Amino acid sequence: MAILVDADGPILDRILDDTYDTWHDGLTRPAYRRFYAAQVGLPWGRAHLRRLTLIEGDELLASTKVYRLEAVLDDVPMKVAGLGAVFTSPSSRKRGAAKELIDQVLARAIADGADLALLFSEIGPDYYAKLGFVAIPTTDQQLRVTESTRYGAPMTMVRGGDDRDLAAIASMCFTRAEPFRFHLTRDRDLIHFAIARKRLLAGFGPLGAREVHFFIAEEGASAVAYVVISVHGNAWTIEEAGDRDPNGARLGAILQALIAREPAERRPSIRAWLPDGFLPPQVTIVGENVSAELMMIKPLSDRARAAAPLTQADVCYWHGDLF
Repeated sequence: MAILVDADGPILDRILDDTYDTWHDGLTRPAYRRFYAAQVGLPWGRAHLRRLTLIEGDELLASTKVYRLEAVLDDVPMKVAGLGAVFTSPSSRKRGAAKELIDQVLARAIADGADLALLFSEIGPDYYAKLGFVAIPTTDQQLRVTESTRYGAPMTMVRGGDDRDLAAIASMCFTRAEPFRFHLTRDRDLIHFAIARKRLLAGFGPLGAREVHFFIAEEGASAVAYVVISVHGNAWTIEEAGDRDPNGARLGAILQALIAREPAERRPSIRAWLPDGFLPPQVTIVGENVSAELMMIKPLSDRARAAAPLTQADVCYWHGDLF
C-alpha cells in the first residue's frame, strides 16, 4: 500500500536527482540541491514549505512541494495548499500515482484546515481538471516604457531595496490587492521569501546568466514604490511591484530611471503579470499572450465551494509568487 511521507534525507536526495532534468533552471546538480535547501532555510520556507512523496516499499512513486499559504476570497480569509513540482517517477507513470499523491496530499491539507488547493499547470488544464481543479488563465503582458526625449532620468529618488522596506511593501501589497476577489495574504516574511528565492536562483546559477534588481522609490526616508525585476539576457520579468499612488506613477518613474541608466543600450523586452486596472502612465502594453503557467484552483471547504467562479480580472497574483 502506498503511503505519503515527508521527503528528507536519502529520499529527498533521490527526488532532487529525479526532478533535476525537468526543473534545473540552468543550475548544476549540486547548485540545484543547494537552491532547494536554501529555500527551506529561509524563515518563511521553514514554516510553510515542505516536500512530500508517495512511497510503496522502497519505491518512490511520486512527489510534490506543498506550500502553506494564506489568502482572501470574497473578503473571507482562506487557508491554501499550494502544490508545486508534481512529479511521477518514470517507472510509475500511467499507473495513477500522481492522482493518488494529490488525493492524499489534499486529504491531509483538508485535515489541517485548508480551504483551497492552488497549482500552476505547465501541461494544460485537462489532467488537473479531471481531479476537480478549475483553470483561471493568466496573461503575459509585454510592456514598453515611455522615455524622455532628452534621454534623462526622472527626478525620482531611487535606491536599492532591502529588509527595512518590507513592512512598507506589505502595506502596498495589501492596498493593491484588497479590491480583488482572490489574492494571497503577502506578509513581510512571504515577500522576503519571494524576493530571496529569485536572488538565490540568480546566485546559484552561472555567473552573469541571471540578475535580480530590487529598487525602491523613496520619499522622506520611506519606500513609496518598488519593483523586483529578473534579468536574463535582454529580457526583463517584473516579478512584483507596488506603488502608494493608485495610478502607479512612481513605479513608472522607477522603470524610466532604470532604462535611462544605459541610454545607448538596446532596450529590454519586458514582461509582467500586472493586476487588472494597474498600469503606470509611463507604461504601455504592446502585446499579450496566454501564460504558459496556468493557474488552477480547487475548493476544499464548503465556504470556498460557495464562492462564484473566478476570472482573471478577479485575481491579484504576482509572477514572483509562482511555485
